[in-house]
Amino acid sequence: MSRARALTIQYWGVFPIALAAALLGVRALVATPQLARLAPVPADPRDPPGTHAYAGSLDIARGGPVIIGFQSSGLGRLTVGGHEIAGRVLAKDRLVLAAGPVALRVAAPDVRLIWSPVGRRGDPEYVPASSLSPDPPERASFGAFAGAAPLDGAIAAALLVILVASLCVLARRRLRAVPRETWLAMAAVFAAACIVRWIDLSGFGQTWDEDVNWASGRNYITNILALDVRADSWQWNLEHPPVMKYLAGIGAQFADGYGPARAISAMCVALGCALLVPIGVRLYRLRVGVLAGAVAALLPPLVAHGQIVGHEAPSVLWWTLAIVLALGVHDDLPDEVHLARKQIRTRLAWLGVAVGVALSSRFINGLCGPLVLAIAVMYAREGWRRQTLRDGIVLVPALAIVTLYVIWPRMWGHPFLALHDSFAKLAHSHSPEPFLGEITAHPPPYYFLPYLGATLPLGVLIGFVAWCVRAPRARDRSAVVVLAWLVVPLGVAASPVRQDGVRYVLPTVAALAFAAAAGWEWLASALERRWRHAFAALAGALVLYLAIVLARIHPYYLDYFAEQVGGTGTVAEHGWFETAWWGEGVDRAVDYVNEHAAPNARVFRECIEPAHLAWFRQDLWLPMTRDPATADWIVAYAPASYPCAIPRDARRVFAVEAGGATLAEVWSRVSGKP
Repeated sequence: MSRARALTIQYWGVFPIALAAALLGVRALVATPQLARLAPVPADPRDPPGTHAYAGSLDIARGGPVIIGFQSSGLGRLTVGGHEIAGRVLAKDRLVLAAGPVALRVAAPDVRLIWSPVGRRGDPEYVPASSLSPDPPERASFGAFAGAAPLDGAIAAALLVILVASLCVLARRRLRAVPRETWLAMAAVFAAACIVRWIDLSGFGQTWDEDVNWASGRNYITNILALDVRADSWQWNLEHPPVMKYLAGIGAQFADGYGPARAISAMCVALGCALLVPIGVRLYRLRVGVLAGAVAALLPPLVAHGQIVGHEAPSVLWWTLAIVLALGVHDDLPDEVHLARKQIRTRLAWLGVAVGVALSSRFINGLCGPLVLAIAVMYAREGWRRQTLRDGIVLVPALAIVTLYVIWPRMWGHPFLALHDSFAKLAHSHSPEPFLGEITAHPPPYYFLPYLGATLPLGVLIGFVAWCVRAPRARDRSAVVVLAWLVVPLGVAASPVRQDGVRYVLPTVAALAFAAAAGWEWLASALERRWRHAFAALAGALVLYLAIVLARIHPYYLDYFAEQVGGTGTVAEHGWFETAWWGEGVDRAVDYVNEHAAPNARVFRECIEPAHLAWFRQDLWLPMTRDPATADWIVAYAPASYPCAIPRDARRVFAVEAGGATLAEVWSRVSGKP
């Protein structure tokens, strides 16, 4: 190795670490701790011995039920709005509070305030310092960034950029080898996919567990920036690994809402769509990759999950990235055998890291390990396959496990116990759902296949059928790779996780988009003998068709079902598949009640299964009833799947629909026009 190259490697090894350390140092100097935003006050006889007391105000941005409490190493006491909460380790309670500043006083050792404000449930989040004031409520002010920590968000985003830039520098030779037209195509697909998902980004409302992902992600980023690796700081949403929450947590710092975190999810899926371009170049040709990226960018399930703070968006990215890396394990090897072997092992190690990152986003992403190892072996040069297999069997899983361990501080103390606790929590049963005309909590192993067929737009399905005709005729490695890509993610069917449509098999959805593009390109190639613009015409028609599909179901892409099953309305009518399953649309029904209900009206919300997403006006919470016969207003969710017992004197005054299916409806027992 030349001296200049050695100095370059040393520079790029030290510089990013020094820059990251500087950013963390700035954060330590500038960030305001929670207690620094409160005023020290004299001790109270009821305070636990040996504690210091602090008082001030807490900003309640939205009135309604708030879960609030504290973490402490010992006995503590918290008073909020005159209500006392006492306990140790983790103490919390549910209070119904009006919007605006509320008095707060806390006395506890090593205390950290936690809450779940109106709009979020699940594991609590740390109360941001921007939501605290040392002044009493009548004089308290909180500033423009109350409920957020934009400085933390900017530093965390900068750390992510440093990490990505460092990896790009390490791979700069491989990146320079990518043709310019491929980069331009990837940029175009990425931009289009982002724009499609950013349009009306929150139009569908809040979904089931976004609050859990968002809140735990915010806590995780706060922990990282504070270099906090204590076990009790990493207990939040312990059933899922952390990478998705890191990404969501960066966005969660910028606003007291889901918008920035959802925008990051959109970028993850968009990057996954863009990576279909180089896969297409490698397996077929550039235009296949471009069309595959365009199809994936406009496919309703991929658009839907690209707008949600969840595990699905990063999963699409990690699978496609791992496939790209696997296809290039044997590219541009040196002639010397020992150098070639070293380079292959290095690339297999990086492939293991990519699998580890996927595993660290969602446990079932470990399935991509066997897929990418098989691809690396399949594309090995003559005489290198056995060696690649032997090295890969060791390096890929080993580096994946090491990556999971390094990325997740919760694993550092007791890794096996941590994994046991995670899997134990994941073993809980899930809600029953409609499937092929029945309500079941235990769908059959073939559960995902009908869903994939029903949610694939007809134009894309035709392209996939064409690929199925093409593949046996070609009998090449490309067909085998795509087939494996289609099948391997379906291995999740062997686990109890069979629910929620195509949510758990989105890598297969991306593979379907790719196969459909290859199928349409094959058909166009046959037509080009007589019409040289056949591919452009067919590709343009397919893209226009998918744009119309999205426009018709907007913004409820989660509830899209294709023409071959009669659309969403027919599916809901016959109970073939799940509609209105994740809370999408319930916000509009609740908004209607909030707008029309009289003060202190009685609301019945027991017909909303994701009841934690129904955020009614603050005055409607205390008179809320569990008897629909005494209610003024009734909100029913997913009525086709879960019928609600509506009183005879109630009339339907509002409904939220998608594709002919009713997602949510509002019933009123108030006399006169609401």
